[in-house]
Amino acid sequence: MQDPEPIDALVIGGGPAGLMAADALAAAGRRVVLAEAKPSVGRKLLMAGKSGLNLTMDADPAAFCRAYATGADWLAPLLADFGPREVAAWAGDLGITVFTGSSGRVFPREMKASPLLRAWLARLAGRGVALRTRWRWLAFDGNVVTFATPGGPRRLAPRATVLALGGGSWARLGSDGAWAGILAAEGVPVAPFRPSNVGFARAWSPAMARYFGAPVKPVRLMAGGSAVLGEFVVSARGVEGGGIYALGPLLREGAALTLDLIPGRSQAEAASRLAAQPAKASLSNRLRRALGLAPVKIALLRESAPDAPRDPASLAAALKALPLALDGPRPLDEAISTAGGVMRSGLDAGLMLRARPGTFAAGEMLDWDAPTGGYLLTACLATGRHAGRAAARWNGSPG
Repeated sequence: MQDPEPIDALVIGGGPAGLMAADALAAAGRRVVLAEAKPSVGRKLLMAGKSGLNLTMDADPAAFCRAYATGADWLAPLLADFGPREVAAWAGDLGITVFTGSSGRVFPREMKASPLLRAWLARLAGRGVALRTRWRWLAFDGNVVTFATPGGPRRLAPRATVLALGGGSWARLGSDGAWAGILAAEGVPVAPFRPSNVGFARAWSPAMARYFGAPVKPVRLMAGGSAVLGEFVVSARGVEGGGIYALGPLLREGAALTLDLIPGRSQAEAASRLAAQPAKASLSNRLRRALGLAPVKIALLRESAPDAPRDPASLAAALKALPLALDGPRPLDEAISTAGGVMRSGLDAGLMLRARPGTFAAGEMLDWDAPTGGYLLTACLATGRHAGRAAARWNGSPG
């Protein structure tokens, strides 16, 4: 068996959290090996950038942090140190100009991930980070980390290790969650993966087929005592989009979804407008003429309330609180991200695994939910930086 090669610092995983951890370690003067199982790094980042890379939000730091709901108090000190403003400044340091869209989302001027990733990798190379691709992490062997590589098995003995292996979705890009069993065997508490930022299933009647792909907007979505004003899309498999994702954690736990299809009008106003329509007019014509209701909204009303009342007051009430039954979240690998993973109780304040001193974890490996809108990427960068800095300060025994 090959003798383990002693190295200074090891990062496993080449996504945003791993790259940021490697950057922080190298900036602190540590000699870093970055191991990635796939042929190249940043694959999920590049995929996200195909539709315009949403880096972060131009938002008040406190409000930004609150969006993480149950993970807010855990992430608060990390985001206070590296939040939306710092992300924008970091991109600028890489030579990437950013702008803020009308929704407050922050994007690179070129709307792509590839220029940012190229600049980042050039900086890492300049700082001496050694990139090893097609290195698949297998296990810990005491203080030794074992890999399968194109050149055969490799064994490394790092002084400090940062794990940034992603969550449990998008397996084709590298985030397959296979690490969970390895860490659980090491005594690390790991919560089961749960889909986050994912569509929800619904078996539609044949009449809905013509509306597949249609956006429903504006609409107020309500579940579990929370409400969001936004939009979603009707798909062949159910519903998806920002409004659904925002309520995803509640819907995932079984909360019922209710829609306000006319969020800009009161129930009384809607009833009055409906009452002014000819009594013999069809339901569709009454809704279209009185309220300007889009065809997809009329179809949702018919789908969820096939015996919709015709009297104006009851019809207005149905439009303001239309129940839409769902059949649960779509499969895990369809999710943009996942909750679950390494639990807070298994980590110290520096994101070091309590069960493995000298080993740190960051990014989607951690058990937190993030909404869309740059929150996921910002927290990955912040936790990667935090873990990398803590690993750089680690002076204990190898492992």
